[in-house]
Amino acid sequence: MVAQRTGIATFGLDYGRCPPWLFAKMKRLARLLTEAIIYEYSPTEFIRRMSDPFFFQSFGTLLAFDWDASGLTTTTTAAVKEALRGTERSLGIFVAGGKGKTSLKTPKDIENFAQRYSFNPQPLIYSSKMSAKVDNTAIQDGFQLYHHAFFFDRRGNWAVVQQGMDELAGRARRYHWFSGNVADFVEEPHTGITNPQKKEVLNLTAKESRDTKITSVELINEPKTLIGDLKVLDYVGTPFNRQRLEKTLYSASEQAPETYEKLLAIRGVGPKTVRALSLISELIYGAKPSYTDPARYSFAHGGKDGIPYFVDRKTYDQSIRVLERAVRKAKIGASERQQAFKKLERYL
Repeated sequence: MVAQRTGIATFGLDYGRCPPWLFAKMKRLARLLTEAIIYEYSPTEFIRRMSDPFFFQSFGTLLAFDWDASGLTTTTTAAVKEALRGTERSLGIFVAGGKGKTSLKTPKDIENFAQRYSFNPQPLIYSSKMSAKVDNTAIQDGFQLYHHAFFFDRRGNWAVVQQGMDELAGRARRYHWFSGNVADFVEEPHTGITNPQKKEVLNLTAKESRDTKITSVELINEPKTLIGDLKVLDYVGTPFNRQRLEKTLYSASEQAPETYEKLLAIRGVGPKTVRALSLISELIYGAKPSYTDPARYSFAHGGKDGIPYFVDRKTYDQSIRVLERAVRKAKIGASERQQAFKKLERYL
């Protein structure tokens, strides 16, 4: 399965909670918006749109969560997941994972869906794990992942919406993936990205890091040479546990990875291992990686914290009623569907 990371966005950390009354409305509106897109287009189109950071941001703010807060990601994906629970057969959309410990259940969620609807879960599980591994390890930007939501259909199309936090900076960063047209998980998997922070980032997904990745794979397959080269790490400021690192390197070398993606997929190969290989590749063999941050670059109902204004419940309920009527008509047939959505456009 080929994949494309479609974006990154960075926000302030939000420690508040979504009021139950608002989350209930968010679920209803999320269900209606999802049905509207699926009936007018397809399940795959809905997945593709969720992988677009600009659409997702608009979707979340339309549901009335704060536009610039980390909670938009977690609450929006939770609302969609709950809204679509039990509709997998009729709508063709599956949602796995979520925030915190729920994110760790993503593989099991996919397996459960696979057993119930008879499809092969392994390519989807691999894609879920690799997208998380890349954003947590191949890009070392100071954000630790704590949220991972996986959207997919029976045809194997999928999207990832995941988020990491930098508690010291009080910031969160969201990463979007789509099973698109890039054949490599570890080289330039992103397109439109925004980020106001300026900081040095070890970016091993950049084309400029290609030599570093090649050298890292060569080193891991020559463990004796690599262990001798570890002495160079004594001259850099990043602390390493030499004993643990050597154990990880020997374990990885036993699997003889042929590509950087296969190296990254090895259990136990994490940020420190990747950084050590990168430093050795640079300081001894001259393969310098990219240290450039990969980040490049509406309110309809207000926001829960009153930005730009508090939620207008009357308008929110009216929007739900309009969408309910539009979706009901959309189910009737093709001609009725077009007429309903023309009316819907007046309200959005």
